[in-house]
Amino acid sequence: MASAGASAIAPTPLLKDELDIVIPTIRNLDFLEMWRPFFQPYHLIIVQDGDPSKVIKVPEGFDYELYNRNDINRILGPKASCISFKDSACRCFGYMVSKKKYIYTIDDDCFVAKDPSGKSINALEQHIKNLLCPSTPHFFNTLYDPYREGADFVRGYPFSLREGAKTAVSHGLWLNIPDYDAPTQLVKPRERNTRYVDMVLTIPKGTLFPMCGMNLAFDRELIGPAMYFGLMGDGQPIGRYDDMWAGWCVKVICDHLGLGVKTGLPYIWHSKASNPFVNLKKEYKGIFWQEEIIPFFQSAVLPKECTSVQQCYLELSKQVKEKLSKVDPYFDKLADAMVTWIDAWDELNAEGASAKLSNGKA
Repeated sequence: MASAGASAIAPTPLLKDELDIVIPTIRNLDFLEMWRPFFQPYHLIIVQDGDPSKVIKVPEGFDYELYNRNDINRILGPKASCISFKDSACRCFGYMVSKKKYIYTIDDDCFVAKDPSGKSINALEQHIKNLLCPSTPHFFNTLYDPYREGADFVRGYPFSLREGAKTAVSHGLWLNIPDYDAPTQLVKPRERNTRYVDMVLTIPKGTLFPMCGMNLAFDRELIGPAMYFGLMGDGQPIGRYDDMWAGWCVKVICDHLGLGVKTGLPYIWHSKASNPFVNLKKEYKGIFWQEEIIPFFQSAVLPKECTSVQQCYLELSKQVKEKLSKVDPYFDKLADAMVTWIDAWDELNAEGASAKLSNGKA
């Protein structure tokens, strides 16, 4: 039996010095109190959207940096045009300025969920487990994640594929308010997700998925430059497609580079439904554009010469300009922003670039 002294020593949190938590917000971050047991050991990057003169309060005891629009403009200069304003897509600035290997991003209306036994779910810990464990994009295992305790590869699974692929993305889910589009919200205003499914699976190669940014983790070194949440919100004809755009680009690039994407656990508790009428105004172009965007991504092929995420992303931007600009001139602008994003990413992540980042708010 362990002594009282030994049991009082908390284990070192997983990847404590290798992971940043990125939070986009327009309000005080009181929700962090609930997450304190899980998040306090980690460094936070807070991206303040909206009015930069508004003071955002962060609970005591958290290690954080806070960037507002003035900081983004100062750090990126003319390239700041690629970072969305008045939209949660601004969060991808946090991915760009991070110096860590892993990123976890969460919305400020996401609370700690409980599993069926009533135990609080450490979402971050489960994301880390997902990222540190291989994926199986090339052959589906009917027992889902074969690397989990109590599971394995089923009979007939090729031994040559059992090593798996590196996991680039861990996509978590939500209890309570589902992540629905505005028409579905309007039809099912009272619907709540109460079903907890104890499952993690790899999304197969060649299959796209709707990526939600409210409970998402990824390996920044493997896929970071592709995690661009597009041009959304203020001054743009579309909103609420930021994470979708990133997810489509990321999945095409992961498939090309032989990387895996997992979805399922962990769950968070999504606390409030956004206004469906406001959402419809933001989404309505995307709802019919996606009928052409998705076939574009389904048929996108990247040349074998593209061996880095940046090369893949720049090639995708060319194809967006060539094939989607006929859908709407917005896609010309978006393709240019994709190039600007990569330029800014490379500039900010070059050696010796960290001096520009100091904002005095940590």
